[in-house]
Amino acid sequence: MTERDSHAVESETGNDYTVRVNRGIRGWEVLIVRPDGDVALTRPCTDEAEARTFASTVQQHIYWLSQGKFEDYYRLGKKE
Repeated sequence: MTERDSHAVESETGNDYTVRVNRGIRGWEVLIVRPDGDVALTRPCTDEAEARTFASTVQQHIYWLSQGKFEDYYRLGKKE
């Protein structure tokens, strides 16, 4: 995703996680990014459609779920 394609969506739940779609050397991947900017989860995808579909689902969860419930749902655990 380029800067031109990205945009921020405010969450009503106070969840400050973000999601990114990248096309890397090994193919498409979705990154769930912690509020501090560290990557919490990377999910490889078979193609762009799968990556964008998964990222869309994650974005909805960021919007709907509190930060704690989001971390539990995606099993992100607490940062050490």
